[in-house]
Amino acid sequence: MDIDLNSLDLSELKKLQKDVDKAINEYQDRRITEARTKLEAEARAMGFSLAELLDGKKKAAAAKSPPRYRHPEDSSVTWTGRGRKPAWVIEHIESGKQMEDLEI
Repeated sequence: MDIDLNSLDLSELKKLQKDVDKAINEYQDRRITEARTKLEAEARAMGFSLAELLDGKKKAAAAKSPPRYRHPEDSSVTWTGRGRKPAWVIEHIESGKQMEDLEI
């Protein structure tokens, strides 16, 4: 289908654009439905539902690093040693003390 775009005015071009967008969306929706139907049939043939295959088992959450350093005056304040140094660690070092003093 050949359309002479130069012969169309702005409103006709915008309508054509709208129609093309709608046709593309409908085409994609149809293809997704076809693919889903095919995949569901294949999953059923193997004894599963598609949802079971897609959900699967969740990945285990990354293990939280244990604290390696503890505040000298408040033992409830800790730091893993990763990321930026907390202010209390910087103050400790700037006062001339060693980082090893804070190790747990």
